[in-house]
Amino acid sequence: MPASHQPPLFDQASQPRSGQLSFADVGTPLHDVTFVTVDLETTGAHAQREEITEIGAVKTLGGEVVGEFSTLVRPEQAVISAFVERLTGITNGMVAGAPTIHAVLPSFLEFSRGAVLVAHNAGFDIGFLKAACARLDYQWPNPHVLDTVRLARHVVPRPEVRNHKLATLAQHFATQTPPTHRALDDARATNEILHHLFERFGSYGITTLEELGTVRTSGWQKRQRKSHLARDVPALPGVYMFLDGSRRTLYIGTSRNMATRVRQYFNAGETRGRMTEMITATQEVSTLVCETVLEANVREVRLIAELQPPYNRRSKNAHKRAWLRLTDEPYPRLSVTRTPPAADRPERHPRLGPFRSQATAQRIKDTLERVVTVKRCTRSAAAARRTPCAAAEMGRCAGPCIGQSQEEYLTQLTDLVAFLSGDSSGLLEQIREAMIAASATQRYERAAEIRDLAADLLRTTVSDEQRRGLYAVPEIIAAQPREYGNPAAGDDVALIRYGKLAGSAHVAHPSRIPEVVSALQLTGEHVDEPVPGTGSTYEEETDIVLRWLQQSGTQLLSVTGTWCAPRCGHAFGLHTSGFAPTSSSAPQ
Repeated sequence: MPASHQPPLFDQASQPRSGQLSFADVGTPLHDVTFVTVDLETTGAHAQREEITEIGAVKTLGGEVVGEFSTLVRPEQAVISAFVERLTGITNGMVAGAPTIHAVLPSFLEFSRGAVLVAHNAGFDIGFLKAACARLDYQWPNPHVLDTVRLARHVVPRPEVRNHKLATLAQHFATQTPPTHRALDDARATNEILHHLFERFGSYGITTLEELGTVRTSGWQKRQRKSHLARDVPALPGVYMFLDGSRRTLYIGTSRNMATRVRQYFNAGETRGRMTEMITATQEVSTLVCETVLEANVREVRLIAELQPPYNRRSKNAHKRAWLRLTDEPYPRLSVTRTPPAADRPERHPRLGPFRSQATAQRIKDTLERVVTVKRCTRSAAAARRTPCAAAEMGRCAGPCIGQSQEEYLTQLTDLVAFLSGDSSGLLEQIREAMIAASATQRYERAAEIRDLAADLLRTTVSDEQRRGLYAVPEIIAAQPREYGNPAAGDDVALIRYGKLAGSAHVAHPSRIPEVVSALQLTGEHVDEPVPGTGSTYEEETDIVLRWLQQSGTQLLSVTGTWCAPRCGHAFGLHTSGFAPTSSSAPQ
C-alpha cells in the first residue's frame, strides 16, 4: 500500500460533491460489481486480419472467484505463425480439434453478460472480441471496460516497477498464478493484479466504479492545451516525431493512421508518465508519410537507431547485441561475447546469434551447459589434470578435469557444434536420452526440467534460424491486403532483399500489381549479401519483415533463390521433439 502521505499520481475529472448526496451520487461500490477478467491468445496483432485461438476469463464478485471460462478456439482462415507459436506455445495441431469462434463466442458473451470487462492492455482483447462479434453479426454488448495497464500507471509508479507489463506487475504483487502467455493463466494473474490495484485506489478514497471512471493522468488538462499540434497530422501510414523547441527529436512512433494515433497523446487516455513529460516539452509534431504500414515500421526502427530519441526505449541498443560461441582453445568452452564476428577473421567454430541482450545469450549458455557436459573452468589443461575443479566433482565440467584427451573432448562436442551451426538433431537425441535416464530412476521432476529447458532453448534459437534463412534469399516480392476483408482498400506490396526492406508500394487495384512490381525492382534499394558467419546489422528490421511475411493473407509473388528452413534445424526440432511447453491453463 502507498504511504498515506504520498500525493496521488492522478487527477479526477470531477471532484466529489459536498452536501446532501443521493444514491446515484454515491455510486456502485467496487465490492458490489461483478468483474470478468479476460485474456485472449490470437494468431497475430491485427483484429481485422487475425483470429482468436484461446479465451480465458475469471468472474469475480466481492473479491471472490465465482466462475472461470477457458477454451481453445480453432481459427477458420488464419494460421498460427512460428513467432506466435514460440510466444504462446499454442500450435496449429493443438487447435485442430477445438471449437470455432461460432460456437465459443455466444458462450463467452453469456458468461460475461452484465459484468464489467477487465483486461491487461484492454484495447487488444476488446478489439478482437468486437471484431468477432462484427464477423458473426452479433451485437456488441458495449460493457464497461477497465484496463489494468492504465489503472496501474496511476497507482504503481516507477521506480517501484520498471514497467507495467503483465509479468512485471505479477511479480511485483506476487500473484499466485504467474502469467504464461496462455489465456486462463494470464486472466487469473490479471484478476489478482486488479484487486491489488483496488486496494491502492481505496487508500485515496476511490471505492466506487463511478469514481474510478473519473481518474485521469496527472497533468492531462495541460496536455489537452497542446492538442492543436496534432491538427495537421495526415490520416495515413507513416512515422511521427515529437520535437522540442530546438527541433531535437524527443520521441518517434508509427501508425497506420497517424492522425488518430497522435491525437491520443493529448487526451486523458494517455496514462504513461514518460509521455506526459515528453508532451510537456513538445513544440512540434513532424511526420513522414509512408507507402505501407510495413515501410512505416521499418523506418521507425531505422530512425530511432539513428536519432536516439530520449523518450524511446526500444531499437536503441544495437551495441548490446550478444553472440554465443565456442572459445578458440584446445578445450573449447561456451562463451558469451558482444564482439561482432569479422569477415576478415574466420573463426574456428560457429557462433549462435546475435541475441538482443547479453542476458538472453547467457540464458542459452546456461541451458546448454545443463544439458551438455562441457568444460566450464578456465584452468589450463595441465593444471586441470593435476587438480580438477569443483564443478568436475559434481559432473559439471569436462575435458582435462575428468581426464579426457583433446580428441575425446572434441568428439563429445560434435552435437553442440552442429547445434550452433543450425542442426539440432544430435543435441535433441542427447536431451531425450537424459530425460529417459532421469525417468528410469524416477527423477521425474528432473526429466520435466530437462524437457522445459530444451523447449526454451529451441524457441529462443528459432528466431536466429529464421533470420539466417531470410538473409540467404536475394529477393522476395510479396503482397498483403491493407485491410482484411476489404478488397477496396487495395494491397501493400513489399520488395525484400537479403532480409531487408528494399522498397514498398500501395496498389489500389490488383491489375496494377505487375506494373508496380517491375517499378520496385528497378528503383528498390541495393542490398549487399551478408557475409556468412558475420550476422547482420539489421536484425530488428528483419524480424519486422518476417512477422509481416507470416501474417495471414500475405501472398508470395516471386522468390529469387531459395527460402527454406533446415530439415534438422531448430524450428523442425521444436515441432517434432515433443518438448511442447506445459501450461496449467489447458482447456477445462
